Amino acid sequence: MLTTANLLGFLALALVIIIVPGPSVVFTIGRALVLGPGPAVLSVAGNVLGVGVQIIAVALGAGAIVVASPPLFFAIKVLGAGFLIYLGLSAFRHRADPLEVSTEGAKPKTLHIMRQSFVVGITNAKTLVFFLAAFPQFVDPGSDPVLQMLFMGLIFSVIGFFSDSLWAVAAGYARHWFADSGKRLVVLRGSGALALALLGAYMLVSAFS
Repeated sequence: MLTTANLLGFLALALVIIIVPGPSVVFTIGRALVLGPGPAVLSVAGNVLGVGVQIIAVALGAGAIVVASPPLFFAIKVLGAGFLIYLGLSAFRHRADPLEVSTEGAKPKTLHIMRQSFVVGITNAKTLVFFLAAFPQFVDPGSDPVLQMLFMGLIFSVIGFFSDSLWAVAAGYARHWFADSGKRLVVLRGSGALALALLGAYMLVSAFS
């Protein structure tokens, strides 16, 4: 398994990458402002599952194959960026919908949120590059590298889930504080939607640069 020094080194790096607000935090806050705290935490879970697939792929060597194929890597980056733009624009169109929703069909909606966020996570090119760059730096050559990478990925996922969930709950309850004013709520939800769309636009520009 990982040596104590390597484990502490990776833990420090993961904390910096996760806690400093980045694209995943913007995505989480945007979803929270549009949907509320509960669905935003579901979005975090779906995103973590998508990133988890990347972790497994990198540990098994498939991640290196993707990055080694420029057309495939470019397609993944464009797909992820385009999907975020779609989510943002869709949320902006529905920014004036009533805050309270019926509990009917709650399960399909939950699965829908999870599916959307899973796509965002699995197409996040920045996390894929991070795993490819970071994992080999902390692997102990004397032990099974696949198990070590999976363990590092698990650590990253757990920290990421709890960190992003805090952002989701905080932003989601701020949204409910605005619920007594329809106009302010529309502005808040519209801001969250635009944040998602702008994040997608930034990622799209980055894909072409």
